[in-house]
Amino acid sequence: MKEVTVAVYSSSKELPSCEGKVFFHSSELFRIYENTPRHSPMMAVARRSDGTVAGHILAVVRRRSMWLPPFMSWHCRILGEGEYDVVESERQMLFGKLMEALVRKMPIRVSYIELSHQSSKMFGYSILRGLGFFPVNWMNIHNSLHSKSPEERASERTLTRIKSAMKKGVETREVKNERDFHEFMSLLKAHNYFKPKRFIPDDAFFRDIARTGVGKLMITNYKSTTIGCCAYAVSNNNSYLWYAGFLRKRYKKCYPAEVTIWAAIKKSYNEGIDHFCFLDVGLPYRANKLRDFILKFGGKPVSSFRWFRFNNKMLNALISTIWGQ
Repeated sequence: MKEVTVAVYSSSKELPSCEGKVFFHSSELFRIYENTPRHSPMMAVARRSDGTVAGHILAVVRRRSMWLPPFMSWHCRILGEGEYDVVESERQMLFGKLMEALVRKMPIRVSYIELSHQSSKMFGYSILRGLGFFPVNWMNIHNSLHSKSPEERASERTLTRIKSAMKKGVETREVKNERDFHEFMSLLKAHNYFKPKRFIPDDAFFRDIARTGVGKLMITNYKSTTIGCCAYAVSNNNSYLWYAGFLRKRYKKCYPAEVTIWAAIKKSYNEGIDHFCFLDVGLPYRANKLRDFILKFGGKPVSSFRWFRFNNKMLNALISTIWGQ
């Protein structure tokens, strides 16, 4: 590998152009995070001597309020290993340089870093171990859309429920106006309010991803009431379900979750997308209702690692002993 220099940027005014196929590591998403309250993006960029970008990784530090002391916490989230313009044999070495720079520049107030959705389970294993990360066994799920239609993969029971709901007048469409957007945000926040693991960004974030065209916001209505919503993003010809919310108990027989997710899968299929991926499949427990529900759409489960690194060394060692592999 030719000599590269690595720098970490926290302002879009200084950030070099980092465009490519991966939306989750793009300059565009960097600027969206920068304009979103409680979000602070960090982009690690490796550049060659001629100024061209060899690789980059986008991380976002998120601040969230808590019900108990210390009432405020910061954590860092990284989706995937970044994007590279090098030969395959040099990817992991460059990944190590970028991650090392991010860890070194990470603000001390950040309690932990979480890295997930890498291209393969073992990518960067020894590098991340050397940086103090520990892996937790996780599960990723994606639906292949390029070889069979969604109807050929989904379970018969799921299809029956969707058809039943549609006969009752349940329908899903993209958010078109301010009223739709208000309904989308109200339901999304209400659904996730008592789910501390799920972090819902400010309205500005969803407005911006919809404006780019990369992000799609969808709502499901029944008799003028919004009973389901979801947001997904398209990156490298794959769709990623990012956020979702449903009124599952109040409208049980309308199956809002099934209809909403099905509409997103069908829309992706009709647009020639290769895969529909779920960014959140729940915690890695054997009894996982969310994972079982997602698999009913005909998705493929793939064993993976989710990597964590706590800033407190004693806490990192303790949790690594309990959860790490």
